[in-house]
Amino acid sequence: MYIHHVTRSLIFSWLFVGSLAAQPSANIQVIAYYSGGISQLDSIDVGGISHLIYCFGHLDGHRYKIAHARDSAIIRKMVSLKEKQPDLKVILSMGGWGGCENCSDGFSTSKGRKEFAESVKEVSDYFHTDGIDLDWEYPTIRLDNDIDKNPVHKTSPEDKANFTDLVRQLRAVLGKTAEISFAAGGFTTYLEGSVDWAAVMPEVNYVNLMTYDLINGYAKETGHHTALYSTPHQKESTDHAVQYLVGIGVDPAKIIIGAAFYARVWGNVPDKNHGLYQPGNFKHGIAYKEFPKRLSPKAGYITYWDNTAKAPYAYNKKDSLFATYDDKRSIKLKTEYVIRHKLGGIMFWELGLDTYKDGLLDTIEKTRESFPSAR
Repeated sequence: MYIHHVTRSLIFSWLFVGSLAAQPSANIQVIAYYSGGISQLDSIDVGGISHLIYCFGHLDGHRYKIAHARDSAIIRKMVSLKEKQPDLKVILSMGGWGGCENCSDGFSTSKGRKEFAESVKEVSDYFHTDGIDLDWEYPTIRLDNDIDKNPVHKTSPEDKANFTDLVRQLRAVLGKTAEISFAAGGFTTYLEGSVDWAAVMPEVNYVNLMTYDLINGYAKETGHHTALYSTPHQKESTDHAVQYLVGIGVDPAKIIIGAAFYARVWGNVPDKNHGLYQPGNFKHGIAYKEFPKRLSPKAGYITYWDNTAKAPYAYNKKDSLFATYDDKRSIKLKTEYVIRHKLGGIMFWELGLDTYKDGLLDTIEKTRESFPSAR
C-alpha cells in the first residue's frame, strides 16, 4: 500500500436540531491499517476507530502465517485494546504490496484455498481476533516493476474466479459472524477486471477501496494520488471508483473509501503548473507526522489546492520536487463524502504515520461528530 503502491450525486440537506454538541456522531466505520511497532500502540487512542487491522500476515504455501514473535506480540497488544474499546474489531490481514507475490499460485487450487481458510481460522481462534482482510495486490493484474527490487507478481486470468472461491471458502469456514473484507485497487483496470463483484460482495462485510496510490510509483507523470474527484486531466479518483461500484449494484453501505496518511514525492519535475501533471520520477513517501518538517516552506515547498479534485499538492521549485497527499482539509471532505453518500466508512494507510494528537484521525472524528447520525 504505502510502499507502492464519478458524477456527483445529490447532496443531502442536514437538519440540525439544537446544538451540534448534542447530536450523535455519524455512524460510519473508521478502519485503521497498522504496520508499526508495539510501543506506538500505547500512545494511540482507539476510541474513534471501529476496526484495527494488523499488517501483514503472509501466505506460506497454502497457509496463513504470522512470521515472527514480534508480530504475535503486536496482535496480542491490539486485542488487549478491547479493554478500552469493547466494540473494537481487531482484524488480521494477508498480503500487501511485496507480500503477495505467491498468491496467484497459492490460491490456484480449491484444496489450497480451503487449507488457507482453515489456517486463518486457527490463527484467529488462537489470538481471539475478529476476522481477515485480504490484500491481494492484484488478481489478474501484472505490474512490471522498473522502480526498485520489489517482486514482479505472477498473475493468471484464473485469479478472478479463484479470488471469488477464496472468499466463499473463508465465509464457510469462519462463519457468519466473522469480519471478512478485502483491500481493492481504486483504479479502473482493477475495478473492471480483477473482481466478480456480484459474487464476492454478498460474502464480505466491506470492500476497502485503496483510493490512494492512484498515481503510483510506476507513473512517469505527476498527479493527485488520492484525489476525491476526477479532473479533466485525471480520471482516477475516489468518486470515480465509488460511482463505478454503485453503478454495477454494489451496496454503498459496504463501500469503504481510502485516505492517505502520507505523501508521495516525484523528482525531476519541471516548474510548470506548480509541478502538477508534469513528467517526473517517483522518489519516496513522507509520513503525515513528518509534513511540518519535510513539506514545509522552510524545506522549500509551497502548497496548493486543486478545487476540482478537492486535493492538496506541493511543489519545491529549487529541487524540482512535487508532492501529492491528503491533509486535514481533504480528509474532512472525504469524511463528509462518506456520510452524504451513505457509504460504509473511511479507512486509511496507516495509523502509525499520523501525529499523536490533532492529526488526521482526529479530523475524521471531529467531522463525524459535526453530523447527525446518518443511519
